[in-house]
Amino acid sequence: MKAELTGYGQSPRKVRLVTDLVKGKRVSDALTALAFLPKRAAEPIAKLIRSAAANAAQGGDHVENLRIENITVDSSGMLRRYRARAFGRGATIRHRRSRIAITLSEDQGA
Repeated sequence: MKAELTGYGQSPRKVRLVTDLVKGKRVSDALTALAFLPKRAAEPIAKLIRSAAANAAQGGDHVENLRIENITVDSSGMLRRYRARAFGRGATIRHRRSRIAITLSEDQGA
């Protein structure tokens, strides 16, 4: 099953640090690892994994046999703001956003 989070307000580079940790793990192991990870992106990714597991359960799969097949983090655009700088210039502040997509599959070892 699949789930997607669009427009998450953190840079993709920081979110990938968290997603690389859980890629390929079973859903229960990934949620346990994310519960103790002191990163801001850990909670939204855990919520996304639970959402994908609920989608799979709705489709008739057994949640205890699921593993994270693929999880990708892409850019979802930027929110641009301007800050005043010296000599009347303006500097761009780029608030990066992420799009996170997750795919779960049945574990082959189960």
